[in-house]
Amino acid sequence: MKIKLIDFGVQKDHCPFRPHDNDAGADVFMPYDCTVKPGEILKIPLGYGIEIPDGYAGYVFPRSSMAVKGLICELPPIDSGYRGEIHAIISNVSNKEYTINKGTRIGQLVITPVIIAAFVFEHGRQRGIDAFGSTGN
Repeated sequence: MKIKLIDFGVQKDHCPFRPHDNDAGADVFMPYDCTVKPGEILKIPLGYGIEIPDGYAGYVFPRSSMAVKGLICELPPIDSGYRGEIHAIISNVSNKEYTINKGTRIGQLVITPVIIAAFVFEHGRQRGIDAFGSTGN
């Protein structure tokens, strides 16, 4: 599947990059140097948007090398209809301050299928809670 990028000023070498063809996620990069304090949450603009097809959503997942330090990417969904710049949201859940340098791989962009549910109060005939033989012989 090809996903179109929307340029919001991304450096060409900071576009999503999949090191191996079968990797689940494509690496996303820190666009500038910053320091994240313990308990702090940063919203990092990545410099691009993406055009995700209907029936799919995108997520910036944590990288294991960052997560083991306590730097976690949060997982709000990127909806298929969203055309704005996407962000990585990084929480420092450790008790140590970290400097993240420009160009550091901070997360993994993953595109997944989703089921678009219709939420209703009634959905056909109710099923009872009885078990064996409850619907008749």
